[in-house]
Amino acid sequence: MVALLVLSGCASTVLNNQQPVKATVDSADGSPIVYGVRGQGEPAIVFVHCWTCNHTFWEAQIDYFSRNHRVIWVDLAGHGESGSQRKRYTMQAFGQDVAAVVNQVDAGKVILVGHSMGGPVVVEAAKLLGDRVIGIVGVDTFYTAFKYPTSQDAIAAFVKPFETDYRATSNKMVRSMFTPQADPAVVEAIVAKFSSADPDVGVSALYELFDWNAQHASVDLQRFSGILYNINAAPTGKEMPSNEHVTMVPGVGHFVAQVKPDAFNLALERIITKLTNHDGE
Repeated sequence: MVALLVLSGCASTVLNNQQPVKATVDSADGSPIVYGVRGQGEPAIVFVHCWTCNHTFWEAQIDYFSRNHRVIWVDLAGHGESGSQRKRYTMQAFGQDVAAVVNQVDAGKVILVGHSMGGPVVVEAAKLLGDRVIGIVGVDTFYTAFKYPTSQDAIAAFVKPFETDYRATSNKMVRSMFTPQADPAVVEAIVAKFSSADPDVGVSALYELFDWNAQHASVDLQRFSGILYNINAAPTGKEMPSNEHVTMVPGVGHFVAQVKPDAFNLALERIITKLTNHDGE
């Protein structure tokens, strides 16, 4: 019986491509970027986490999509297991982190998926990766109810409380991003990860995120509009999607993939199918 269980476990591992590879590559500025690869099949799906998070936020997606695709995850510099050689955590530098990983693993066609801050990051990565990128998926990013500060004074005012008391301010902001129906265990797990982040990284990245949105968003999003899809991108969350490039997963708040992983996976799978079919035309 024990032997059968062992063999069964081995077979499941092989069939489900559950043998991840984890490695490190230097980004453009020498920051050591930890990444992982699991599964096989093109296009490769690259998952990029949000502000002060790490790749574990994508665990349910890594498990699911690695059954049929090569899945690549990245811990951005100063996040998760990755180190850092930088003082400023710009979206451009984060984009270089992602591009370094995609180049290192010699990925062919890729779809870049970014949650929140990960949205601008994958746009910056797409600039560097060129025609290999057949799709960009923004998750609760770009077009949302959140009112980004746009002037330098407004950005500084928003960031100031994080400089004064990072953990308390971060805790309060993150808790506001859930619906009342969210599983308390999920909420507490996510809040704990945010609150444990390096304040220097968090403050810099937040400032640079707002600056990117003010300086680059409109032009860059237009540039990639043909391959840009959005999950939960609507100002109030109640609008009907205006076109096929927007998919709504209701009742989740900001952390779509973590609160309703099954619904999110289905939405992303449909987008991947559209992008793959379009690329093959």
